[in-house]
Amino acid sequence: MDSKYSFALRRIALLGGIDDYVVLSSRELGEALEMSQQSASKRILELLDEKLIIRDLGARRQRIKLTPKGVEELKQEYSEYRRIFEINDQITLRGVIADGIGEGKYYMCQIGYSNQFEEKLGFKPYEGTLNVKVDREDVSKIDIIRSAPGETIQGFTQEGRTFGSAVAHKAKIKSIDCAIIIPERTHHDNTVEIVCQYHLRRTLGIGNGDRVEIKVKI
Repeated sequence: MDSKYSFALRRIALLGGIDDYVVLSSRELGEALEMSQQSASKRILELLDEKLIIRDLGARRQRIKLTPKGVEELKQEYSEYRRIFEINDQITLRGVIADGIGEGKYYMCQIGYSNQFEEKLGFKPYEGTLNVKVDREDVSKIDIIRSAPGETIQGFTQEGRTFGSAVAHKAKIKSIDCAIIIPERTHHDNTVEIVCQYHLRRTLGIGNGDRVEIKVKI
């Protein structure tokens, strides 16, 4: 994202524009951004064009709020700053073992995936995934992992069905090598999927509700 947009979004967010509309004139935004009213008015139009904010002109004064896209852009920037100032080369996620939706085995059986895992991670995964519901205080770390470079697992088409791409991040549970898989399209904000060459539940003697600690390399 262009730095001029992120600066403006931060100013709007600090006024409360993430949770609700804030009354903000072009002059007031210009003062906050240290620019002329005309330039601030243009910046608002640019943010609207980029779908980073929405605007309500129904009242006497304009009201502005960040869109979900705008919030995600700020989260991305926040994650990058955390990587600079707080994170070295490893992130620790803590959570509890949970049931998945039963699709892990199906996907791990696909040669298009398993061959790539073996090539890029150094092991052929067991046919299934371990699902970990991450502790609330560690959920924000998942965004940092998403923003970090990992091993790209390319999508493919097989027998008329399309399988999406994902990014694998090498990790360890205790001393066992494994990887967190971040699908291109994921529906879970607080749950991560782990692949490993071993059946982790049996190998570690763990089950639903047991706590685990995952050390993720970034």
